[in-house]
Amino acid sequence: MRKDSKLLEMLAGYAAAHQHPLNIAVHLVGIPTIMLGVFIPLTWVSFEIGGITIDLAQVVLVAMFGFYLTLDVPFAVVFLVASYFIALLAAYLGDLPSGTAITIASAAFFGGYLAQFIGHAVERSVPVILRHPVQANLAAPFFTVVEVCKLLGLRESLFNEVQEKIASMRREEADA
Repeated sequence: MRKDSKLLEMLAGYAAAHQHPLNIAVHLVGIPTIMLGVFIPLTWVSFEIGGITIDLAQVVLVAMFGFYLTLDVPFAVVFLVASYFIALLAAYLGDLPSGTAITIASAAFFGGYLAQFIGHAVERSVPVILRHPVQANLAAPFFTVVEVCKLLGLRESLFNEVQEKIASMRREEADA
C-alpha cells in the first residue's frame, strides 16, 4: 500500500483517537447501534422503482458502500453485508407501532453516542465527531469493519502501516 493512500490517511486519522481497547470495544457495539437508530426512521420514507420498493436506509447504505469502494473493495463488501442485516433489522423495527419504533430508534441513536463518549473519556481523547462530524460519521462504520478484521488477524500489514502513520503524526505534532 502506498504510504500516502486515502485509506491509510483516513484510518490513521480516525484510529489515532481510538487506541484504548475499551474505547474500541465500545465503538464496535455503539457504531452499529447508531446506524440502527438512524436507519429505523429512514425506512419510513420509501419509493418504488420498477415494482421494487426502496427506502432511504437502503439508499444511504448503497451510497456509503460506493464511497467505501473508493477506499478498499474487501472492506467495502464486508460493510455492505453487515449493514444489510442492520437495514433489515431497522425495517422490521420500523414497522412496529410508531411509538415503539421511535423509542427504539432514539434509544439506539442516543445510547450509541453516549457509549462512545464514555469510551473517549476512558481513552482521554476528543471524539472525532466533535472536530469533524461529517468525516466521523462516514469513517466510523468503515472503521468498525476494519477493527473487526484486525481482531480476526486479517491484513496485519495494513494495521502496522496505520500504527506507523499515527506515530509519525504524533512526532510531527510534538515537533510543531
